[in-house]
Amino acid sequence: MADTSVELTKKLSSAVEKMPAFPKSVQRILELTRDVNCSPKELVMVIEKDPVMTMKLLRILNSAYYSFPKQITSVNQSVVYLGLNTVKNMALSFAAMGSLPKHNSAGFDVQRYLMHSLTTASLSRALCQKFSHDDTDPADCYITGLLHDFGKVVFALFLPEEFKRALEYSKDHSIALNVAEQKIIGTDHTVVGGMLVEKWQFPQQLTENIRNHHSDISTENTVHSCLFVANQISKYLILGDSGNPVVEELYPALVEKFGGGLEDVIASLGDLSKLENEAQVFAQVSREISI
Repeated sequence: MADTSVELTKKLSSAVEKMPAFPKSVQRILELTRDVNCSPKELVMVIEKDPVMTMKLLRILNSAYYSFPKQITSVNQSVVYLGLNTVKNMALSFAAMGSLPKHNSAGFDVQRYLMHSLTTASLSRALCQKFSHDDTDPADCYITGLLHDFGKVVFALFLPEEFKRALEYSKDHSIALNVAEQKIIGTDHTVVGGMLVEKWQFPQQLTENIRNHHSDISTENTVHSCLFVANQISKYLILGDSGNPVVEELYPALVEKFGGGLEDVIASLGDLSKLENEAQVFAQVSREISI
């Protein structure tokens, strides 16, 4: 924020304040699952108090995607079948999707953005599981991937004309959207995205990873590096669309960490169709059950 004008800073702060609050139930779920001694019963009690979340969870579990041998009729069953981390990621996804607008005058395609966010989240988690040699929690990679571009939603809603011009400039000149945003708006979505997740009271490290996901990529920061690579893969395979036409090459240090260039990393992950199908199911259920 130090490089933005006072007027722009006020405008961004005002926009962030107008965004809906992140559900208290999801914040509580995050708190619980950070505790290694968290009991499934505690998590079930929190989810059951949120009828919309419960409805979405059961709708997905009983979809053709999972094809369980019998119908899942309770949150407790869902935790037994899927585990704490998967249910937590589902709850986060529902909350993020519930914060998305149905329409915006910037012409930003929210449904394609949602697919990009969901696939980036899942790819980031998969990369962590495969390549991490430290104690980084893959769930942290998922959360960061899910929320990394939310600043674009703030722009689409509250700076629509400027954001529309930035989207067009990025496409017409084949430059990264964050660069176009800097030119047109005076700052980019990483800054306002960081402000938003800070308002939502997420951990400081997650906020920093979102603020820096287009710069200062560190191989020592597993969440950061997995997010960067996942973001490029999602764009390369056109898994949704975040409004950014530029797929960046991996830095030499990232090539070393992940065992090759982008195509090599994609090949190492194997069949990604299940990941894409999961994102499509999540997005569809979110459309069908609106808050």
